[in-house]
Amino acid sequence: MMRALILIAVVCVFCRWAFGKWPWDFLRSAPTRSQAVFRARKLLGVEAGAGRDEIVAAHRRLTTLVHPDKGGTTAAMQEANAARDLLLDDLPLPGEGADV
Repeated sequence: MMRALILIAVVCVFCRWAFGKWPWDFLRSAPTRSQAVFRARKLLGVEAGAGRDEIVAAHRRLTTLVHPDKGGTTAAMQEANAARDLLLDDLPLPGEGADV
């Protein structure tokens, strides 16, 4: 029994070393785009119908809090930038949807 537990622990550590993930991380489903957009809106604190200016303003407010020069972390700054980029990419293009 003890050998099995040690073997499982070694396999888990090897998986983490080789793939950068724990074995149970492979069991989780990948987040969908709608879930990622929801989390980005929640992080920036904007509503579903927010426009470009509102998203950029919310990003600026957040980055003043999480910027590494202001005591924040690089990871938090990257998350804020990713949220902004995702929401801006999700906006319709100017003229899109208009009948021609």
